[in-house]
Order: sequence, then structure tokens, then C-alpha cells
Amino acid sequence: MTTKFTIEELDRIIEMAWEDRTPFDAITFQFGIKEQEIIQIMRREMKPSSFRLWRARVQGRSTKHSKKRPFEEGRFKCTRQKQITHNKISKR
Repeated sequence: MTTKFTIEELDRIIEMAWEDRTPFDAITFQFGIKEQEIIQIMRREMKPSSFRLWRARVQGRSTKHSKKRPFEEGRFKCTRQKQITHNKISKR
């Protein structure tokens, strides 16, 4: 992995990886890293026990892979949720 990230970017990558409904494709789109690189970041930045829990949770989870999602984009979005675009939160 050759890309260097700021602490804030690493925090956001980890946060997005933990979120059940955020696909790896969204992280790739925002940060330009592949799923394998995300896994390497998670392994490096987390405690071993936390990494194992995360890995067991996301492995095979259809919501983490856009092509396996059984629903259309935006379906689970709350009407009161703020708009998020390219890692920036816009006001209503």
C-alpha cells in the first residue's frame, strides 16, 4: 500500500468499513483504495480481537458488496438524514 492517509482520513475509512450499509465500493470511490487495502488498514489499525470480529461480520455480507445488494441504492435512507456527498456533509 503506497497511499498515505491523514489521521482524519484513516478514521473515516475505518468508520465506513464498520458501517453495515456502506459498501466497499463507496470507500474505493472516495479514497481510491481496493477492498484488500481496506482489509490491510483495518488489520493494521485495530486490535487483533476487534479485527477478527469485524472480519467475521463483513465476510459474505451482501450489504458490503454493491453487486450483491438485494435492494436499490438509497432505499434505507431516512428522510431526516443529512445528505452526504464525497465525504462532506451538506446542510439541508
